[in-house]
Amino acid sequence: MVIRPYGYAIWEAIQRWLDVRFKETGHENAYFPQLIPYSFITKEASHVEGFAPELALVTMGGGKVLEEPLVVRPTSETIVNHMFSQWIQSYRDLPLLMNQWANVHRWEMRTRPFIRTLEFLWQEGHTAHATAAEAEAEAVQMINVYREFAEDMAAMPVVVGRKSRVESFAGANCTYTIEAMMGDKKALQAGTSHNLGQNFAKAFETTFLDETGEKQFVHQSSWGVSTRLIGGIIMTHGDDTGLRLPPALAPVQVIVVPISQKNKDKESVAAAAADIVRVLKAAGVRVKLDDDTRNSPGWKFNHWEMKGVPVRIEVGPKDVAAGACVLARRDRPGKEGKEFGVSVEAASLVAKVTGALDDVQATLFQQAKAFRDENIVDVSSYDELKAAVEAGKWARGGWEASDDEEKRVKEETGATIRCFPFDQPPGPHTCLMTGQPAKEVCIFAKSY
Repeated sequence: MVIRPYGYAIWEAIQRWLDVRFKETGHENAYFPQLIPYSFITKEASHVEGFAPELALVTMGGGKVLEEPLVVRPTSETIVNHMFSQWIQSYRDLPLLMNQWANVHRWEMRTRPFIRTLEFLWQEGHTAHATAAEAEAEAVQMINVYREFAEDMAAMPVVVGRKSRVESFAGANCTYTIEAMMGDKKALQAGTSHNLGQNFAKAFETTFLDETGEKQFVHQSSWGVSTRLIGGIIMTHGDDTGLRLPPALAPVQVIVVPISQKNKDKESVAAAAADIVRVLKAAGVRVKLDDDTRNSPGWKFNHWEMKGVPVRIEVGPKDVAAGACVLARRDRPGKEGKEFGVSVEAASLVAKVTGALDDVQATLFQQAKAFRDENIVDVSSYDELKAAVEAGKWARGGWEASDDEEKRVKEETGATIRCFPFDQPPGPHTCLMTGQPAKEVCIFAKSY
């Protein structure tokens, strides 16, 4: 997958926000090798079993067969633990909180841009702690950071919860997830955070001496999001016209389009458009002037609507004479989204535009949340679950059945347990499969 500059600018915006939050929560950036000895991958049994079908191996280097194959990084728990085991000696070395921005490779049989690709960009956090409680708190803290990003920046409502044993990360004690509903009602796992317990620590002898001088294995977490988030933004907000980008992440928040006849009023319109750009840029708005004379205003309108720019400003001869402009919102098509006679006086214009951007951000979130909520149905039996999934809905119901029964649901319906939500409805609950009392409800859905 090639990511062109406009798409990469979205990834950069994601990186900027997350990097600040990671550092605010005490994490430091580092980098670990992309080529990992195959023996590292095999040290943790469930890890190699889970990732074996997706591994890409390097077997030759420098024209010679390698003594040991190298795995092209699918994730870094193994190489990180190899280093942590050398860096950590005492309880004074803990907690160790690191993040890596990198690319990873997973051998996908069926690829889909941004959602499932052979290579993708991501961040992966890796932490080591003295106690199980600290590792659990870290895993929960970071999934909530992802929730904050998804909802506040991407305007993408998510269900936060715990994965089932079947759906958890290979090598984790527990996996937490944020699940988003796409425009086709499929679920997207948009970010995960794992409590690794001591599984990798025991495989790699990652130990420390506690305050009493006793040797202990560290407790760990790992967590990550990827360019899959861009796919989530596209499929959550996009419509038949193209992208609808949340202003918080849009590379261009406002496009200014001057409208004039070839010669008549050209200079005055161009000057007015340039002034608008200058004022908005000074106010911190990401604004662009489209003064390309090769394309008509109508072509430009369609072009920037397709690219999802949240706000368009049009300025023509009549607007110049009135000291005004026209403001059009991407989230409201046609005349409904247009406001005429918007003053270009600096303070007034900045207030109008920033207010519109904030409202577009809120509207996109509200629309997506309403769509999601109206497509989640409560079910109390397997037949009701099958009917809900057949209708393209998410099915929410009590679950206390076995792993084998969970796998049966997947085989028969194509739906999987997306999570046991943190936000649980009041009980009591009954297992939709067995009819027995259930401690929690879960959500089943088809997914990417």
